[in-house]
Amino acid sequence: MSQFVIKEHEIEPLPGLPGVPPAGEVILWQGRPSSALVARHLLKVRWIVGYFLILAGWAVIAGVNDGQPAGGILFSVAVLTALSGVLIGMVELFAWAVEKTTLYTITTERIVMRFGVAISMTLNLPFRQINSVAFARIGGKTGMIAIGLLPEQRISWLIQWPHVRGFRFSRPEPSLIYLPDAEKVASVLSAAIGQYRGARAEQPRIIVQDTATGALPPSVVAAE
Repeated sequence: MSQFVIKEHEIEPLPGLPGVPPAGEVILWQGRPSSALVARHLLKVRWIVGYFLILAGWAVIAGVNDGQPAGGILFSVAVLTALSGVLIGMVELFAWAVEKTTLYTITTERIVMRFGVAISMTLNLPFRQINSVAFARIGGKTGMIAIGLLPEQRISWLIQWPHVRGFRFSRPEPSLIYLPDAEKVASVLSAAIGQYRGARAEQPRIIVQDTATGALPPSVVAAE
């Protein structure tokens, strides 16, 4: 898959694309992950807040039981509050950076993923390299879309993170993560791949599977 990855692009002829699309290729959708969803579901910011609230409560209870003065208890709580503020700020900043540096594109021929907080990269996934697509609903219309590649196509899980499915290290699956309009995107992608496969009878169609459990399902079985 190394030939599909372009590193540190500085100039994009079109936003999110490494080059001008060839004649006949049409952009169907472009979008980004939601920083709020990234912070909440990927970076577990709510768990971090809860953890520091428990620590602060414990500091107050322990201080009272030990007979510490109110000033000492307030100082301990203030230190914990400051630490939690710094950590939560870093989490929110990273989530914001993921949103701002990421742009997903679906065309009539491929999926293009531009991402990278530290080093900008572009992953080009022609439909002919895609074996399966899975859609996981997080809540409402939000969710994630995982892309299973043909066996001969390989990517690096570490380089692709967080735009990759779960902990599938042996067979990494690039993913469009934490989309606020994932339901619409899944429909667009399903239709695009269906039309692409339908025009090439020698290749199977791909069906997008929807799950409301929040966990990405197994690879979708090719049909027709």
